[in-house]
Amino acid sequence: MPRTISSAQTYLMKVIFPVVWIGAFATVTVLLFLGGGGFTDEAGNPPDPSFKWTVLLATLVGGAFIYWTCIRLKRVAIDAQTLYISNYQQEIVVPLRDVEDVTENRWINIHPVTIHFHRETEFGTSIVFMPKVRWFAFFSSHPIVAELRTAAARSRGASPDEPAA
Repeated sequence: MPRTISSAQTYLMKVIFPVVWIGAFATVTVLLFLGGGGFTDEAGNPPDPSFKWTVLLATLVGGAFIYWTCIRLKRVAIDAQTLYISNYQQEIVVPLRDVEDVTENRWINIHPVTIHFHRETEFGTSIVFMPKVRWFAFFSSHPIVAELRTAAARSRGASPDEPAA
């Protein structure tokens, strides 16, 4: 039976948060460009024209960051020989022997883990997932990274310390 290794918050971070954040910023941006959108100072004056460009830039940069860190997330489960990877519309099965490397980003609060593959899959040559939350383990390596590396090496019949072939 596969064990889920991605966070239960993955759907929230992949779907709900981006819709709310990007939707709110896009709405404010459109309203500003269509005539101020009701934004005024204490004297009733419209905002400085440069403000709408700042908000547009924040919307674009924020949207790109949210795409990079959230929208690409996948749900991941594992058993002895296989990874089960889902984008909530499609699930693919990838043998652990196809895992080339596992990396992580300790500097982003959701601590995204990237699994790199030897071959192209339906989701590309790598996928990103959000591991289960560990409270107060800020910049330390997530244990799932070592577990995935060991499982991949074992499935190839290699020592966990050997680099992938």
